[in-house]
Parts: sequence; structure tokens; C-alpha cells
Amino acid sequence: MSLKQKTSDLKKRMRGALQGGGQQAIEKQKAGGKMTARERIIALLDPKSFHEYDLFVEHAGKDFDMDKKYLPGDGVITGTGTISGYPVCIYAQDFTVAGGSLGWMHSKKICKIMDHAMKLKVPLIGINDSGGARIQEGVNSLAGYGEIFYRNTQASGVIPQISVILGPCAGGAVYSPALTDFVFVVDKISKMFITGPEVIKTVLGEEISMEDLGGARVHAEITGNAHFFAESEDECFAQIKELVSYIPWNNEKKAEPFPKKPPRIRTYKIENIIPEDPKQPYDVRDVIRSISDDSEFLEVMELFAQNIVIGFARMGGETVGFVANQPLVLAGVLDVDSSDKAARFIRFCNAFNIPLVTLVDLPGYLPGVDQEHAGVIRHGAKVLYAYSEATVPKITVILRKAYGGGYIAMCSTHLKADFVFAWPVAEIAVMGPEGAANIIFRAEINSAENPEAMRRQKIKEYKKKFANPYVAAAYGYVDAVIEPPDTRAFVIHALDISAGKSVQRPSKKHGIPPF
Repeated sequence: MSLKQKTSDLKKRMRGALQGGGQQAIEKQKAGGKMTARERIIALLDPKSFHEYDLFVEHAGKDFDMDKKYLPGDGVITGTGTISGYPVCIYAQDFTVAGGSLGWMHSKKICKIMDHAMKLKVPLIGINDSGGARIQEGVNSLAGYGEIFYRNTQASGVIPQISVILGPCAGGAVYSPALTDFVFVVDKISKMFITGPEVIKTVLGEEISMEDLGGARVHAEITGNAHFFAESEDECFAQIKELVSYIPWNNEKKAEPFPKKPPRIRTYKIENIIPEDPKQPYDVRDVIRSISDDSEFLEVMELFAQNIVIGFARMGGETVGFVANQPLVLAGVLDVDSSDKAARFIRFCNAFNIPLVTLVDLPGYLPGVDQEHAGVIRHGAKVLYAYSEATVPKITVILRKAYGGGYIAMCSTHLKADFVFAWPVAEIAVMGPEGAANIIFRAEINSAENPEAMRRQKIKEYKKKFANPYVAAAYGYVDAVIEPPDTRAFVIHALDISAGKSVQRPSKKHGIPPF
């Protein structure tokens, strides 16, 4: 055959492979409001940047007449491309081909692109849309999942790993996304669960829909398995593009700097955000936007454990990770879920050289039987561990309340914050004035002619002595008491001079966090 004939044969083979599961399967996919795997990759990556590999890989199944079936690309598309010029490795399961089920060669394609991502030190994006393990291939399907899980674990903390759930993701398949750094879900499209509704009905006699069991909103609001929630696939891809702009390619780099921009002061005037009444709530995200470049803030896990806020912003053009108590929800207390949420984010930032800025305003840990029995001691300790372990620049600003264990946990100087600043209204104490006065002055209050008047007097005394930042500042636990409008300047300066910090750790294989 001539080169022309061979080229013609190549194009014919490519046309066959590029059709996926065929027009009927594609139409069914689109009828469900879903893009095809190839459309998703094209929508996410920069125009004409996608280069596909292993297009002609074929499945290895031989039993149950599988040897007579042709599955284009074995149901998964793999390749490389760019997002806003940043290189990425990517794979997308193709539900139009055997329901995107995972067989041995399917898994080998995914593992190969994962290995490429590790070698090239670039982010990995996996688009999941699969019926699960290919039953016809038996244990080879399970082996394929195991190989993927192992690579997820090896890549953790080396390259950013992003999972996008755009269809069903059930059984063993859910553990790969769970091992990655960020999980994106789309309303009415994403489904994640270990056992489906039919199994639950058979075993437990309980009836529940797929959406109520493992839909996007469930994982964004209740389980915390999802980090970003979107109403559509296009919105989801926009979120991914924004995230990629904030994070570095790998753990040996820093995130790419952007031109420095001042906050939008007219919208977010810092001295007007926090109420005069210390018991009145406010939105801590407004404080973040009042000090971040161009008042931009990419919140992570926005719908889960809303009593703490985490996310990315830029200060002086550089990416920082914010961790902030949210007084709007449960007074910003730490509890089981918010501790997990914060600790995981802190460890991501530390792994990828992203400085941490912590904004403190909380009365402590959430009390109650439910929290104690849910293991708040163990979960709360994760925050202590994560902050103590972190070696990136750590800057803390105490805005208002910092009581008890919450004061310590929120990156205090005792957990080796590089700089701790406090506003003049900050209250740093073992507990709130009311509770403290009731304990310290119990005898005097009970023996007084007017116990209530005595209680008010003792609360006032306690506030004057301890409910301020100056006692902590006198011991050097607060580096500077600052006016709110000076916050951005102090934080940016602290970040700048902490940029070259070096921390020596004891030689060890690894620590043992309170998982």
C-alpha cells in the first residue's frame, strides 16, 4: 500500500474510533443533558490544545462473547492539553461505549496517563462517567481499580489531582475521586455511592432515589465528598479553569503570580464589615474580599460545614489559602465537619507551597453529646496536626473572639504561626466573659445581696482585664495589634518576608495524623 492508501486507512480507522458508541448511544447521552466524553474535553481545554493517545487500544475481554465486540478506545479517552496555557493530563470515561465500564485495558489507559502526569509533573484531571467495573472481565476489572488507587496515592501531594463526576460513579469507582484533591459535581447529573438504591432496598428494605442517595447536592452539602457544586457542565468547567489558575503544576513549584490589584474598597470596606455589637454575626467572606486582590475569592466546599470558610485568593499577586471562622453559621465554632474541612485544605496548601492566612473569630469547639460521640476530639485534633505540620508561611489575624481550644487550634503562635496580628476588638481568653465570671466569681456572686448586679459587675471586670488583645500581646503571643484598615498591608508584608522561610523537621518516615 502507498502512503496515500495507508493515510486513507488511518483516517477510516480514526473515524470509526471517534464515533464512540455510535449515533444512537450519543443521542441517548445528550437526551440526559450530558455532553459526550470528547465534547467535555474540548469544552474544558484550550482550543485545539488536546492531543489524544491510545485511540486504538482495544479491550482484553474474551468471555461472554466479549471477543466478538468492538469497544472504541475501550470506553475511555486519554491525552494532554492546556487550560489557560497550563499543561494538564486528562482522561474522560465514555459512557456511550459499554456504559464507560472499566475493564483491564480501560484501566491501563488511565494508569498510563496518570504515569505521564507524574513524570511530566503536571495536574491530572479525570472525568468520571461510568457504570463501574466491567463484570465480563471479572477480577481484571478489580485489578484495574487497584492500580488506579495506588497511583492516586503515589501522586498525592506531588501533582494536583482533580476529579469531575459527570454521570454515575458507583462501587469501587468512587474511591479514586475520594483519593484526589478536588471533586467537582453537577446538579442532577453527578451520582456517587458505594451501593445503589436497589441493593439498599434488597438488603435493608429502605427505598431511596439515586439523587437522594448520592446526588450532587448530597455530596456538596451533607457528606463533604464534593468540593465544588455546579448547576451545569459548562459552569463546572469554568470552576475548574478558575481553580487551575490558583494552584501550581506540582509540589516543586509555586502558583503562577498575577498582576497585583487593590481590593474593591467601595464594595468591601473592612472597617464597616464587623458590627459594634460583639454578639452580632457578619460574613467573614466580606473580610477576605476586603483584603484580597481585586476582592476575588474562590471558595472551596462552599455548601459543606459552613461554619468555616476555606478557599483561594491572591494577595500582592500571589496565591494564598484562606481559612476563616464564619460567624454567620453556629457563631463560627469548630466541630467535626468543619475540622475535617479545614485540616484537609491546610494540608493541600502546605503540600503545594501555598501560604496560609487564617482569620479567627470563634467561641471554641461546639459542645454537645452528639459532637462528643461523633469524635470531636479526634476530628478537632486534625486541625492542630495540620497547622503544626505545615511549613509554608502562616499568617493569622484575630478579628474578634478567640476562646479556649479554638484560639490554639486556629493557627496560634503556639502552633508556630509566623505572625499573629489582632484587631483592637479581639478577645483572647480561656472562655467568654459571662462563663468565666460565673466560674471565677461564683462565691462572690452567690453571697451578694443582688447576685445579678454582682454578676454584671464581675463580667465587666473580666472583660476589662482579659477580653482584649493586650494581655496576649504582653506575652508576645500577638505580634502586633493593628487597625482593621491596615490588615492587608500587614499580611502582605508578613507573606513577603516569610517567603523564604526554612523549617527543619525531625527525620521520620511520616507522621501519624488522627485520621
